[in-house]
Formats: sequence, C-alpha cells, structure tokens
Amino acid sequence: MNLDWSAFTPVASAFGGLLIGAAAVLLMGGAGRIAGISGILGGLWTPERGGSWRVAFLLGLFASPWLYRLGAALPAITVEAGTARLIAAGLLVGIGTRYASGCTSGHGVCGVSRGSPRSLAATALFMAAGFGMVYVMRHLAGG
Repeated sequence: MNLDWSAFTPVASAFGGLLIGAAAVLLMGGAGRIAGISGILGGLWTPERGGSWRVAFLLGLFASPWLYRLGAALPAITVEAGTARLIAAGLLVGIGTRYASGCTSGHGVCGVSRGSPRSLAATALFMAAGFGMVYVMRHLAGG
C-alpha cells in the first residue's frame, strides 16, 4: 500500500473533526436535536417538524467549503463513476437511511458517542456494507 503524502492532512482533518464534534454538541445542547443530516433535511419537508435551525444548519454545511477556500485551496475532486452509477448509489444511500432510521452522521457521530445500541449496530452495518462494496467493486467487478 502506498500513502499519497500530498493528500495526508492530519491537522486539517483533526480540525474538521473538532468542528463536526462542536456542531453536534451545540445542536444537542442548544436545541436538543441530533445532528443527523438525513433527519435535518427530511424535517424541512414536514411543516410541523421544520424550523429555521434546520435551514441555518444546512446553510452552514454549504457555506463551509467557501469559508475554507478563504484560507486554503480546496482539494481537487475526481469522480470516477458514471451518471447511472451515481444515481444508483444515491438511491441506495437514501433507502438505507430510511431503513436505518438515520444516516452515518446521526448514528456514527452522535449515536455512537452517546452509546446508543441502535446506533452502534447501524454504524457496524454501514461499515460492513461499505467494506463489502469496496471489495466487490475493486476485486470482483473489476472496477
């Protein structure tokens, strides 16, 4: 295995992790809400669950790359998948978040840190499915 040293960014990664953790703690402590993106986005379509905090949270997500760009260059993004594969992947992720009652941010970041058994199981399944799919795509499907 070769390490791409130009993509090795432990300081930026640690800082990003601290920001994600701080946002999750602030949302939980301030609003009593879980910082799960699928729930935050899905709540916008349900009037009784909506709220300005959801819009502010999502605007912060979309604004963060632009703010990052003020201090450093954004990394190059390379997508090595066709449109059909990206659409299929998006649909599968969406279906998975419905079956798991949440996404990787809600379960993996917030649920695991709270010791939620459901989130621990969901995160283990997310990871296993990811490992399995990478194996299939790289070794069996020739991708």
